[in-house]
Amino acid sequence: MDMPLRKDQDNPLRSVRANIVQSIRAFRVQDLQEAAIALGHHFLYANLAHAQSKQDVLDLIAQQFTFPAQCGKNFDTLHDGMTDPLHRSGPQPGFVVVLEQIPATAKFDKEAREQLLDVFREAAEYWADRKISFRCFYSFL
Repeated sequence: MDMPLRKDQDNPLRSVRANIVQSIRAFRVQDLQEAAIALGHHFLYANLAHAQSKQDVLDLIAQQFTFPAQCGKNFDTLHDGMTDPLHRSGPQPGFVVVLEQIPATAKFDKEAREQLLDVFREAAEYWADRKISFRCFYSFL
């Protein structure tokens, strides 16, 4: 017997603005993934716990999001990978992105973390302009 899809009031994203980058806080990754599936949205997940540097972070995101290697070269190419090529590939249903355990190391300091999150904030704005939901959740190591 098939399980019915979650009712909208059971969806943990119902109280989260459609285009936002925020701390994962009380959300569980599995609940966010299930919510994305229920909404028919793309779910992108990257665990960055083993990253030590900016390049490690970019490589892991590109690898775990299954992006082309060039998307992991720098923050600009990551931004490009999160926006225009996806838009050009056809209508998009929406996105739920999780960046788990962003490192806090000497080689990936507060400034680098903010630059990374800015990439996702800009992607959220890009998709908002196109009336596409883009929610990004993150946690720090």
